[in-house]
Amino acid sequence: MSLVAYADGADSFTSALPCWSTQLWHPPQALAEDTAQPHTLTCYVDGHRKPVYSDVLLPRGLIGRLGVVLGCRALLLLHDEHGHPLFVTTHRGDQHLTVGVPVFLERYEQHAGNSQVIRMIVDREGMATAFLARLHAQGRHVVTILQTNQYRDLSSFSGVGAFVPLSRNTHRQLIREVAPARISLPREDHPDDPLCLQVALIRDLRRTVPVQPDPEEAPYPSRWDSDLPLEERAWWREGWQATAAPAKETTAKLIPIVTTQETPTIDAIELAQTYIHRWPAQENIIKDYLLPLGLDTNHGFAKIALENSEGTKRRTHLKQRLARLRQWAQSAGKREAQASQRRERLRKTFTGRSKELYQELWAYQRTLEEQGLANHVLRQQVKERKAIADAE
Repeated sequence: MSLVAYADGADSFTSALPCWSTQLWHPPQALAEDTAQPHTLTCYVDGHRKPVYSDVLLPRGLIGRLGVVLGCRALLLLHDEHGHPLFVTTHRGDQHLTVGVPVFLERYEQHAGNSQVIRMIVDREGMATAFLARLHAQGRHVVTILQTNQYRDLSSFSGVGAFVPLSRNTHRQLIREVAPARISLPREDHPDDPLCLQVALIRDLRRTVPVQPDPEEAPYPSRWDSDLPLEERAWWREGWQATAAPAKETTAKLIPIVTTQETPTIDAIELAQTYIHRWPAQENIIKDYLLPLGLDTNHGFAKIALENSEGTKRRTHLKQRLARLRQWAQSAGKREAQASQRRERLRKTFTGRSKELYQELWAYQRTLEEQGLANHVLRQQVKERKAIADAE
């Protein structure tokens, strides 16, 4: 094995893999009669990261199913529309799919003979406008799914057609419907030339999401307890119980499948089914490959609970903080009750003393009037006496 490694055998075997796999699953006799024309393929591309536990420092990457960042190696895998594996390469664990796919496809076509990947289906990780525009310029049609921060609701799309049934459950009840649409995404490097995509807009009737307000029409944010009566806002008092907030308006969840293919109209059902077929044609193929090798546990396919040390640390810190805040709330409630009693006592003292001072002022004014003083002298002395009372 060391001699093979020194002779760069891994690279030679990798280059031979696309030629062998393409001849196996797409033999020359099954291709078109005109061999001068390249054989076009519809393929599924996916990035897969496998943790590698080593004493050597390795580039780290996000292990999707575990949700943790570990030292790993990244794989790029290519499957045809029937799920047959065609090509695989290994890369650094921190390499993003959008960086490696263009070179990956060029290398496959260089060694696969008369085959060319025209239509490529990739998951949400490939949803980047620069990446899609680059592949579109190479004559490839990319099918992927929009990220949730790239749209808000139906108003984010243009030319939305009529929704038609897509799938039903075992009771023949409609659970998903789809409609054709369009969307334009801005490009940082070409602000005047947005990326226009065709959309198969799936509406999942089984799942609902809150209706997102229009950012331009959204009201100024109010207090979190603005919908509660005044007597129910004293959350710091002991024994206070939270009440349920009113239900928010919901709508069916949207799943937008997009493609860079430029056609006047698209078959929304075919586009949606093409992307949905990615699970049996690729995701399950990868899973079936890992299971017999015993690699499913580390990647997360096996149902084994793994403790996330970082999550446990944060959870412990938040619990301690919550207990401390509850103690502060109770002590603040006691201080608030004492302050209220002191305020009421001072208010009564203030009110009583104020009445006494103004009664004395009234008696003083009557005395001056009985003495027959001039009006301007009377007003001046009363004003001076009132200033002394106000100051006290």
